[in-house]
Amino acid sequence: MARSDEHKSISEVLKSFVDENKLQKGLDKVNVREVWEAQMGPAIKNYTTAIKLDGETLYVQLSSSVLREELSYGKEKIIRMLNEALGKDLIKKLVLR
Repeated sequence: MARSDEHKSISEVLKSFVDENKLQKGLDKVNVREVWEAQMGPAIKNYTTAIKLDGETLYVQLSSSVLREELSYGKEKIIRMLNEALGKDLIKKLVLR
């Protein structure tokens, strides 16, 4: 460990590790799932059967066609809410299946 590394915070060291090992995409996928469940609440979580982040598109599979229809009206709001919770503009498009 170089002398300058001794004064780095744990978050700086972790960020360097993530960047050097190209792990951010995998972490983003995990974070999206956690944020979806936290922001949408337990009722919607129970109807969510799959979540997949592919590039800037979030695919969410729901077991209720009625819920899918209801959520489709608020896609832009959902995208904004999820991106705010993630702390970055990660999601550009939401596809409900």
